[in-house]
Amino acid sequence: MALRSSKTGAEEKARDAAALQDPQLAKATFAGGCFWCMESPYAKLAGVRTVISGYAGGHVAHPTYAEVCSGDTGHAESVQVLYDPKVISYATLLEAFWRSIDPTDAGGQFVDRGSQYRPSIFYHNAEQKRLAEASRDRLAKSGRFSRPIVVEITAFTNFYPAEDYHQHFCRRSAAHYHGYRAGSGRDEFLEKMWGKDLEPPVVPVNEQNDGVEAAPAGAAATPERKR
Repeated sequence: MALRSSKTGAEEKARDAAALQDPQLAKATFAGGCFWCMESPYAKLAGVRTVISGYAGGHVAHPTYAEVCSGDTGHAESVQVLYDPKVISYATLLEAFWRSIDPTDAGGQFVDRGSQYRPSIFYHNAEQKRLAEASRDRLAKSGRFSRPIVVEITAFTNFYPAEDYHQHFCRRSAAHYHGYRAGSGRDEFLEKMWGKDLEPPVVPVNEQNDGVEAAPAGAAATPERKR
């Protein structure tokens, strides 16, 4: 089902800005090739406030789309997921991640080639790192893929939102998005590899899988848990 939105670009931009300032929301950052195709799996999940497309993990400040596409900035096209850790677990976000990518291809994703399209999990804290590594290891042991899982799991360093015309592309430019996605080979691959298990399972939230860490005593209110 296509995602639809009645919001204008200005309204969506204001919503994104508010979400970035909301201390009750947590952040998760994932790269899985074209960010247009990584937005929609998260935008439909209950507990996700918004999904912002951008560039993560590079060495150039405030890069442009053209600069990232050159492969010279070190960034990966990524999405930053703003989610309520009381409603949706980081473990559920990981389940959606694996069902959106080819985790055996480090050289890009589907028709998009180059390091700027590498699959990556950028963890924001030790809890997210632990969950990501455990999730990767379970997938590797499952035997679902015959080749090694090569997704890099690395510490978050930076994220720069992409240009406005890339934001919420799957809704705002639905025809273009669906045409691109249909030709990329992504859906055929995912349906072949996951079959009836393609829909990500919802992992109920608990303090071991929400992706936030205990806040130090006396700390200001954040999505981190109180000790």
